[in-house]
Amino acid sequence: MRLNEVSYSDAQPVDGYGAGFFRIGGQVHQGAVLTSAAGTASWGGMRDAEPLLALAGEIDVLFIGTGPEIAHIPADLRNALEQAGLGVEAMNSPAACRTYNVLLSEGRRIALAVLPV
Repeated sequence: MRLNEVSYSDAQPVDGYGAGFFRIGGQVHQGAVLTSAAGTASWGGMRDAEPLLALAGEIDVLFIGTGPEIAHIPADLRNALEQAGLGVEAMNSPAACRTYNVLLSEGRRIALAVLPV
């Protein structure tokens, strides 16, 4: 078996998560989090569209983690993000973290907004 080290050039990967927290780039963040090449910060959840919209032009796809279960994001949020030219993929938070890490390792222009599990 051949093992390859994965390197992340622009943003920090999600190292782990648990009840109410995410560990991103070795730092623990409580509650909902937004992370991209611009950095990692607390996120106000589905009603906090402004920091997501600010990513327009910087990323191609935004992964939204909906918590422990998959759920639809509010239609007005999805519409605003799509009108800003952002691709949006909603999935449960564990799947969103894994997908984000894989595409981040490929050098893709992505961001992750996740609700805690």
